[in-house]
Amino acid sequence: MAYDERLARFRQAHLNPFNKAPEQGERPDGGDPDPARRPDPSPGDPEGTLDLGLAEDHFSRPVGLILASDVQQLRQAIEECKRAILALPEHSERQKDAVVRLIHLRLKLQELKDPGEDEPNIRVVLEHRFYKEKSKSVKQMCDKCSTIIWGLIQTWYTCTGCYYRCHSKCLPLVSKPCVRAKVSHQAEYQLSICPESGLDSQDYRCAECRAPVSLRGVPSEARQCDYTGLYYCSSCHWNDLAVVPARAIHNWDFEPRKVSRCSMRYLALMVSRPVLKLREINPLLFNYVEELVEIRKLRQDILLMKPYFITCKEAMEARLLLQLQDRQHFVENDEMYSLQDLIDIEAGRLSCSLTEIHTLFAKHIKLDCERCQAKGFVCELCKEGDVLFPFDSHTSVCTDCSAVFHRDCYYDNSTTCPKCARLSLRKQSLFQDSGTEADP
Repeated sequence: MAYDERLARFRQAHLNPFNKAPEQGERPDGGDPDPARRPDPSPGDPEGTLDLGLAEDHFSRPVGLILASDVQQLRQAIEECKRAILALPEHSERQKDAVVRLIHLRLKLQELKDPGEDEPNIRVVLEHRFYKEKSKSVKQMCDKCSTIIWGLIQTWYTCTGCYYRCHSKCLPLVSKPCVRAKVSHQAEYQLSICPESGLDSQDYRCAECRAPVSLRGVPSEARQCDYTGLYYCSSCHWNDLAVVPARAIHNWDFEPRKVSRCSMRYLALMVSRPVLKLREINPLLFNYVEELVEIRKLRQDILLMKPYFITCKEAMEARLLLQLQDRQHFVENDEMYSLQDLIDIEAGRLSCSLTEIHTLFAKHIKLDCERCQAKGFVCELCKEGDVLFPFDSHTSVCTDCSAVFHRDCYYDNSTTCPKCARLSLRKQSLFQDSGTEADP
């Protein structure tokens, strides 16, 4: 009996908060009512909220994590936890515990909304080729719904072409085709500086998802893309920064500007593509940017060195031309530039790296390789001096026969080229010989 009495006394001192509340005027221990005793907490009171499962005791775990088994119950528990956080004192331990509880409730809700069922590893949607990600990082954002991707509990995909990221549940809602397809079919830049046409031309809707937008932020803020000049909603324009090609070419301005998500992905895929012919787009740029003149001369010299390497066994074995594997267009022409080339020129990186490669190539031809040295020229005008090469700074090359002369000698005798004259005489003699054989 002593044990039963102690157990009853213990139960009276530790009431279960989910039991029926005592009647008015009745004390929990069965004694007389105490008028000074605080009344029972109301549903909106933080004390009452925490007692209903948001504060742990020694006998029960939080209701939000155990008893809430569906989405509706979890949402109710989240709302109660929010009210408790606002009502509790700032920076108190109880408020910190309530914040931690809120995080667990939201994770549980997200887990119920996006179950971890088996998903295919590859999904193809609107030319996107989505691959299932195995990373558990939580620092990614969904490009479709603009919310965090919880890699620990959610399945998410990345497009291998344009790096578009989204939840598995957002895949059926993707409406924008892969930017990689546009780059493959139409690899060219918008070369007008922010061609703004106004919100009225867009019918006051986002240029991508067609959601209503306004400059006043009602119902959604209109954000302008500095590349296209169009306006986008906050879900399609995250204030990403990128160098705008039109500003770089026309104003030599490389300050990053705010662009939409679609423009940012397009510019990222196009940044290394040599599609800019500067001498046609803005020929005056070479008069004001000295680095461009230097780079053009280095590129012209490299093109003159290329025939030596193609016919040299040692150069092919050493793969010297692979020094420019990141900029293959430098060994194809001297006119086309990529946006990354211009960025590196403005930063001073390209001039240094290209000068080192130029020095390496010249050293192989003029010093290291006997075969390449044997392909040099002797000035036929003065017949003096060292062996000449077409990429030397003090030489000139005949445009007709590609013979190499000293620059001063060539300009003093510009009307006559000994090699051209010799080739002309040879052709005439061959023509005369063939005519003599044709006579009976």
